[in-house]
This record gives sequence, structure tokens and C-alpha cells, in this order.
Amino acid sequence: MKELVEVIAKALVDKPDEVVVTEEESGKNLTVKLHVAESDMGKVIGKQGRIAKAIRSVVKAASTSDNRRVDVEIVE
Repeated sequence: MKELVEVIAKALVDKPDEVVVTEEESGKNLTVKLHVAESDMGKVIGKQGRIAKAIRSVVKAASTSDNRRVDVEIVE
């Protein structure tokens, strides 16, 4: 999941070198944290959160075979 989120985020932002993706696993839950430059936050979130929702939808679709819950957090 980490690589998927990283590829998507780097395609959206102006500063792809500052994209950092980390994973935290606890039981059946996996949290993917996306860190981007402050100036790129709007591009990753999108108007009314549409881009963020789309990223979460893609990750959820990709994780259906894992039988675990995946959350994506966008962090400054």
C-alpha cells in the first residue's frame, strides 16, 4: 500500500521529493500516513476533499484481498 500511495501522491504534487509515506500496523488495521510539503496540501486534499477521497477509494479497492482495514491519513 505504501508504494501505491507514494506513486499517486508524487504525481499530484509540485515537490515530489518531499513526499514521505509511512505505514503503521496494529492487528488487522493498517494506517498509511502521507506527509507532503505544506504548499502541496491543497493538491493532495482537493476541493471539498475529493482527491483525498479518491486516494482512499483506490487504496481500499487494492486492499480488499488482504482482509484488513486500511486507513489513509494526510499529515503536514
